[in-house]
Amino acid sequence: MQLDWLDGTIIIAYLAGITLTGLLSSRRQTETSTRYFLAGRALGWPTIGLALFATNISTVHLIGLASSGFSDGLVIGNFEWLAPFLLIVLGLVFAPFYFRSRVSTLPEYLEGRYGPGARTFLAFMAVVGALFIHIGVTLYAGAVMFQSFVELHIVWSILIVSVLTILYTALGGLRAVVITESIQAVLLIAGAVAITAFGLAALGGAGFGSLDDIRAAARPGQVSMIRTDGEFAWWIMLLGYPVIGVWYWCSDQTIVQRVLGARSERDAQLGPLFAGFIKILPVFIMVFPGVIGYLLFKDILAENPDATLVVLIQKLLPSGLRGLVIAGLLAALMSTVAGALNSTATLVSIDIVKRLRPDTPDKALVRIGQATAVIVMLCAMAWSTQGGHFGGIFKGINQMISVLAPPISTVFVLGIFWRRGTAGAALATLIAGFVLGAVVFVLDFPAFGLRLLTEGLGIPFMLQAFLLFAATSVIFVVTSLASPPPDPSRVARYCWKSPLAVIAEKPLEGMGDPRVIAALLVAAMVACYVIFA
Repeated sequence: MQLDWLDGTIIIAYLAGITLTGLLSSRRQTETSTRYFLAGRALGWPTIGLALFATNISTVHLIGLASSGFSDGLVIGNFEWLAPFLLIVLGLVFAPFYFRSRVSTLPEYLEGRYGPGARTFLAFMAVVGALFIHIGVTLYAGAVMFQSFVELHIVWSILIVSVLTILYTALGGLRAVVITESIQAVLLIAGAVAITAFGLAALGGAGFGSLDDIRAAARPGQVSMIRTDGEFAWWIMLLGYPVIGVWYWCSDQTIVQRVLGARSERDAQLGPLFAGFIKILPVFIMVFPGVIGYLLFKDILAENPDATLVVLIQKLLPSGLRGLVIAGLLAALMSTVAGALNSTATLVSIDIVKRLRPDTPDKALVRIGQATAVIVMLCAMAWSTQGGHFGGIFKGINQMISVLAPPISTVFVLGIFWRRGTAGAALATLIAGFVLGAVVFVLDFPAFGLRLLTEGLGIPFMLQAFLLFAATSVIFVVTSLASPPPDPSRVARYCWKSPLAVIAEKPLEGMGDPRVIAALLVAAMVACYVIFA
């Protein structure tokens, strides 16, 4: 696909503009570690919500959702529509304790709840997740995407985007990241809406005048959100998604760091709820275009569903708008990478360096964070060049999450609701869960050619996540009961008295109360499922 001069100009202008915006917003952000890592704890809920969405939606997401919409149908949209429920959990269950304890990182919270051992191991797992999942695979997917638009070797594609992103991320810290993410979220949504609108117009021109026409021409079940069998059966999604969702949305530093930078507890709660409302959109503007691709271009895409998004952009969009949409794809790539870089810099500076050397000056912590961002980016660039061995990027990245998430979800969920959980149990669960996950990864990851669990035993990756969660939960409970109970006064600062306290802790404060907003979000999601299931 050859871009004309207008598209190229728009893309270059975007790259220059977003980099300049990030650099301008970075002024004075390196004066203190709180400014650099947490944006001075001054983020409002709209910025937090947009930044959460932008960090979540990567180029992997865009390519994968369109491709899966083509191959599997709207059922893949459950990854989007189950996310609001986990964002409610973040806003109502976890955010109050994160804000009240004034932690800078989630491992720091875990130290308060359990002790230093759990903090150290979680920091290690978080860096691994950011390096291999958030950054490495995203860089590869983005580079492959842009190879479809310009004649550029994949290494140069990775290098150009990496240098621009690291420039403002390392210099500006979290403030630069969230400001650019807010801009990129708007552009990303606008681009996806444009593809969907032109796709619907093309469907009308091709004789598809109603939803019934679309259902008749599509694959069986392609326009349904609910399946009763297969790897995305409704019961597998209900069992597996909360496990990966608690890690991703509630206990992953890359995502939750925006909440840690909130200016008030209310902002920390409303930001995730705002992101939950935005997460309703991807089913319509990112998954459904894959169905459009099947109806209009199935002959072209039959051998390569991953090209669905590229073909839609090429065939449907006019010059100029095409450049804006490609700029939106760049936005998705840069947002995810920037967020992950900032979180790893925070983890290394706060959870490792400051713990080993408590007297390290603020400015030194910032410099260490900047150096960490550069080093992690270089490592991720090297890993991303191996992306061709993943064997299906979207499912590959979700399988990596499925084996990493269970022990982390276990110690956070049981830790915040069950006061009997102990420090020894948390550390044992994290270590044992990491080892179990690594074994499952080796036995079943496509790059190794084994697929012993998915194909041999018929256990899809979402069900693997649930089974690993069940195993780590048993380890946590048994180890806790076999050890002395923790100090009640310490646990009270990091744990709810009961699950009902999440809702009944204090009186409602009108329609703007986070609990009321959460109820409205639940009602919206129920309506979506009733209408489109």
